[in-house]
Amino acid sequence: MQRRTLLAASVAMLLPAAGCGRDNPERLRLMVPNAPGSGYDVTARAVGTALDESGVARGVEIFHLPGAGGAVGLQRLVYERGNGTMLMLMGLGLVGAQHSVPRSATLADVTPVARLVEEPEAFVVTRDSPLRTMADLVAAWRAAPAALAVGGGSTTGGPDHLAPMLVAKAVGVPPPAVNYVRYDGGGTLLAAALAGRVAVAVSSLGEYTQQIISGRLRVLAVTGAARTPGVDAPTLREAGIDVAFLNWRGLVAPPGLSPADERRLLDIAERLRASPAWQDTVARNPWADAYLPGAEFGTFLREADTLRSRTLTALGLTEAVADR
Repeated sequence: MQRRTLLAASVAMLLPAAGCGRDNPERLRLMVPNAPGSGYDVTARAVGTALDESGVARGVEIFHLPGAGGAVGLQRLVYERGNGTMLMLMGLGLVGAQHSVPRSATLADVTPVARLVEEPEAFVVTRDSPLRTMADLVAAWRAAPAALAVGGGSTTGGPDHLAPMLVAKAVGVPPPAVNYVRYDGGGTLLAAALAGRVAVAVSSLGEYTQQIISGRLRVLAVTGAARTPGVDAPTLREAGIDVAFLNWRGLVAPPGLSPADERRLLDIAERLRASPAWQDTVARNPWADAYLPGAEFGTFLREADTLRSRTLTALGLTEAVADR
């Protein structure tokens, strides 16, 4: 598994750095709309490294702008209208977050560049947790669902939220009764899990690779249709719960790009995906290639938004306004 380097962005990184502005089209800035340690951060750093190692784009600047599950970053991206030197790493979590805050910016405003990868979610607990299996979790839920804090790094309708709600419904626990505690990304969720502020954390598997390898966290189950190589944990279906669920991540750019800038960013994404450096990165992480370029990714985003709304309705859940 790839070792993650967690670097906090300084305030200065929110401003165009010397030589990194729109007058230098070869220098990209990649925004992470969550705090360091999130799945977006892990993926963004992998993208930046692969772009550099492959020579597709040298010296990509990665900066963080967290808040409201990614919605603050989305607002900033839309504000950067016409900026062909900026990309933002995003995923299913932002599909949900755009509805959870009273803002004008939505994913309908951005330029879709590419969906890159997909990966399973994982239900994890600390090594000393009394919950040893998913059966233990289900039993605790059925006894007193509100007494068990389940943490996630997503707002309503994001992957960390949907996965436990789908499981709850599948085992006969009303999803609205589940005590879901939202954190702004996987980094802050990890701190809460290790400190015992939540009984169970639900997150993309790759976010907690090092903690799982070290034994600080245990995986009760993964949400994919098949087991994840190298992870000693069953799928939900193997645990007797008929749910299969995958998260995904991709790249979007500001609106109003010139045709030349849009073509250049689409070409960068295509060359990234074809590079041995990126293919090796995908193979070393619990990811699967899920590449969708440009317009196809745009269609997928619209369909994902519709499916999310329908799923929340089926679960008996409504939108919740997130804190900044």
